[in-house]
Amino acid sequence: MSAPVVEARGLGKAFYRHPNRALDLKVQLLALLHGRPRRPSDPFWAVRNVDLTVAEGECLGIVGPNGSGKSTLLRLLASILTPSRGSVHVRGRVAPMIEIGVGFNGELSGRENVFLNTSLFGLSWSDTRALYDKVVAFAELGEVMDLPVKTYSTGMAMRLGFSIAVHLEAEVFLVDEVLSVGDGEFQDKCLERIESLRAAGKTIVCVSHDLGLVARMCHRAVLLSGGEVHADGPPRDVLESYRHLLPHAP
Repeated sequence: MSAPVVEARGLGKAFYRHPNRALDLKVQLLALLHGRPRRPSDPFWAVRNVDLTVAEGECLGIVGPNGSGKSTLLRLLASILTPSRGSVHVRGRVAPMIEIGVGFNGELSGRENVFLNTSLFGLSWSDTRALYDKVVAFAELGEVMDLPVKTYSTGMAMRLGFSIAVHLEAEVFLVDEVLSVGDGEFQDKCLERIESLRAAGKTIVCVSHDLGLVARMCHRAVLLSGGEVHADGPPRDVLESYRHLLPHAP
């Protein structure tokens, strides 16, 4: 393994609870009018004090119970969320496979969304033109690419989003539950593609509840609990820690 391409230091993300936002805004306004600025509500720390490095070519699996901060951590690494504390540095082009297909413009066609999405990652029109046919073939959507994406099923949009991501020629892939994409046959196809990226030496950070997948595919694993790193090391050791933390874990 060479130098780290993903580094997080003292990383934390807080969210603030507002049980009645309309009332809360009224109280804050009254406090400001009376010269007594109201302090924000107590924070909920979804991720806290995370130190993490991922080397070039490493495949890291992130596991943990629901609500442990796995997806929040991945969104911080992808710069979808801004840290409340600490820092994140990712070197190279990043392909985030997170909430796949959510960012599409429903009024535009599948074809137009491919060009729009790739441009956001710095690809030129000619770059996208060169890979367009591969994107469509992998997604198996050739008959509907000129239809508005709002006419697509959720599964179709996810297939197109996944196909765009894996054809970006990125150095770092951030994957959230890859096996949730499409039907069983397409899920197998996605997994094969992720494994081929791993074999090609790409850096992959993968959140998954499939512990067997993590054990088989990842060089290393991290267990999150309560937003903090509970264990970090070889997948077999980390998954054993997870099973001790949650005896009902698969």
